[in-house]
Amino acid sequence: MSSVRKIFNNASKSYNDAAFLQKEIANRLLEKLNPLKLNPESILDLGSGTGIFSDLVSNKYSPAKIISLDFAINSITSNNADFKVCANANQLPFKTSSIDFVCSNLMLQWIQDPSLVFNEINRVLKPNSLFFFSSFGPDTLNELKSSWAVVDRDNHVNNFIDMHDLGDQLTGCGFQSPVMEMEKITLTYSKVEDLMFDLKSLGANKVFNQSKGLVGKNKFTSMKNMYESYRTDGKIPATYEVIYGHAWTASDNFSPINLENR
Repeated sequence: MSSVRKIFNNASKSYNDAAFLQKEIANRLLEKLNPLKLNPESILDLGSGTGIFSDLVSNKYSPAKIISLDFAINSITSNNADFKVCANANQLPFKTSSIDFVCSNLMLQWIQDPSLVFNEINRVLKPNSLFFFSSFGPDTLNELKSSWAVVDRDNHVNNFIDMHDLGDQLTGCGFQSPVMEMEKITLTYSKVEDLMFDLKSLGANKVFNQSKGLVGKNKFTSMKNMYESYRTDGKIPATYEVIYGHAWTASDNFSPINLENR
């Protein structure tokens, strides 16, 4: 966990410049809130990073109190939220039934066991309150995965959780009638190095650290040559499977693991 935190801290300065996809998904996530009638007084943005989604929900639900939480302290330094909290998502420093609305844009894919986070979210949310999120699915960066697969059997790209499994985990953690959606978004690049630079600038663990210096020049060149087979109209694609989900807490805020007030 400390190594992942270090990577995100180091990437904080370059994150916004490379975060085109993250900003686009944040706006799409915000649009999906439009049909829902919410009037929250307190909003927790989980894994807020530099505050891309915090700013959007702050404008939409003013004058709600915005709490931005991230485990990388450098990421939240420049955040404009009302309150900035440096903590882990699986151990939230809030009292039970104290938050009106929890949202999260592209954080859950880095959590090894989302059910631990779901239980904490369910604990801190008030009864009949909403959890709304986006994440990456298992088909993310399939072109990169396939290109590495012809080089060796190492796992060069992160494995992400299927949306149906996320829905099942939400139900198992006490949430009501989760709604899951999926779409694919494809970015294009002039060369493989440009994609790898963007990934490294965003920060994360496995996939973003596969530079040619770490895996060897010959392997990296072989991967690049394979990736060229995907080139269309002069560009190479990078496809992301984007998952959107939301669920409500029960009227009595019941959870299989409902911890006492903190």
